[in-house]
Amino acid sequence: MLARVWSAAVVGVNAVQVGVEVDVSGGLPKTIVVGLPDAAVQESRERVKAALKNAGFAYPMRSIVINLTPADLRKEGPSFDLPIAVGILAAADQVNAQMLGDVLFLGELSLDGSLRPIAGVLPIAAAAQKLGMTSLVVPEQNAQEAAVVSGLKVYGFAGLNQVADFLDRPQEHPPVNLNTATQGALSLGSLPDLHEVKGQTQARRALEIAASGGHNVIFVGPPGSGKTMLARRLPGILPPLSFNEALEVSQIHSVAGLLKDRGTLIQERPFRSPHHSASGPSLVGGGSIPRPGEISLAHRGVLFLDELTEFKRDVLEFLRQPLEDGHVTISRTRQSVEFPARFTLIASTNPCPCGYYGDTIQACTCSPRHTIGDNT
Repeated sequence: MLARVWSAAVVGVNAVQVGVEVDVSGGLPKTIVVGLPDAAVQESRERVKAALKNAGFAYPMRSIVINLTPADLRKEGPSFDLPIAVGILAAADQVNAQMLGDVLFLGELSLDGSLRPIAGVLPIAAAAQKLGMTSLVVPEQNAQEAAVVSGLKVYGFAGLNQVADFLDRPQEHPPVNLNTATQGALSLGSLPDLHEVKGQTQARRALEIAASGGHNVIFVGPPGSGKTMLARRLPGILPPLSFNEALEVSQIHSVAGLLKDRGTLIQERPFRSPHHSASGPSLVGGGSIPRPGEISLAHRGVLFLDELTEFKRDVLEFLRQPLEDGHVTISRTRQSVEFPARFTLIASTNPCPCGYYGDTIQACTCSPRHTIGDNT
């Protein structure tokens, strides 16, 4: 018997609908997964087999073919465990298959049949709502995150048994209600703010201009003059994120796997401060399967480069186009992925290697050719 279950894959910060087709037919017992699955998806055969048995279901000892469509899209990650398991149960007539056409399934299975949280649920929920899906089934740890998207019924379950019971008796399982108490705006004073800074009139004025006009800033001064302290207070004077901006930022962090324990929209402007030893791909994003880098995680917020002169020149060159275009494109052999990267760049550096050029208290010990003041 043939069964079709809907799931989704994340491409960049967007989601693509994926069909999981399961055919159970006669023949020698074997399970084949096709449709460009990666190693994690191939391994799902063993996880699903053990999960079904330990959850009290009968694993069909027949020929099972699992096709992930579209066949030219690379499928990666353990999020297809649940739709594959549901497809096998539906094809073997162990659950009611009438609801499968309007429900999208996501989740990683443990060997005991319990569901584990996954990354990238928020953009998938947004895509499911646009595709006209009525319901989304996810692990219970991801339920609040997915429920942020309006117009979509979200069901969070702890294990495979609950998912099967939901398919047989959907009226007994109410959708998850969004915890509005965690979605409110941040209380005043929760972010570092300029009212805590005494003096530094010129630097404060520079931050106010940067906040109002979206300008980039570089601080030059000796160690201990307050460059980092001032930079960390820029998000506190930026306008609060609108709902659409918060959803956009949260989708990026969801893809990066940074919302597993939060399950709420990000309400504050991001502040990212990568170490000066960071590589170019870690800054702009990359990998065999592209993932967002620091500049995308700083989208709608602040990217702070401390000790700017310690960064490698080729790494800084990566920032040229994203600063101009507000996005970065990662090109690979099979696909090109675009990540948003509209941020405010704040940098700080010492005026010379020892750091005390122009300081009125401690004398500089560097040669004149090593000082920023004499080279500009």
